[in-house]
Amino acid sequence: MTLIKIIHMSFALLSIAGFFARGVLMIRDSALLQQRWVKTAPHAVDTVLLLSAIILASQWGLASLGMPWLQAKIGALLVYILFGVVAIRPGRSKPVRIGAWLGALLTFAYMVGVAITKNPWVFA
Repeated sequence: MTLIKIIHMSFALLSIAGFFARGVLMIRDSALLQQRWVKTAPHAVDTVLLLSAIILASQWGLASLGMPWLQAKIGALLVYILFGVVAIRPGRSKPVRIGAWLGALLTFAYMVGVAITKNPWVFA
């Protein structure tokens, strides 16, 4: 396993752990969500995660974008981001935010399954 893949997987775990924790804080109406580091740390983690993904994809070459499993993973990433924005940003009702949080967690699980199996129909 290459160092860049280890970095990518490690930061994916950090990212989802942080997202999970922020969701729990949101559900509990915790004032911790207003802490500056709680708002900025996810951006640093996700930047490293994205950069490592770009490096991995570049190692495979442009042809890799034609792989169905990678296309599914990129599509799921967009869905995950949309769910995450709804879940974390205030302004929507708590049931909507919790539903989006759960949707993001399920989408992340799908992305991990696709990454492991290299199959976009991982749960079929």
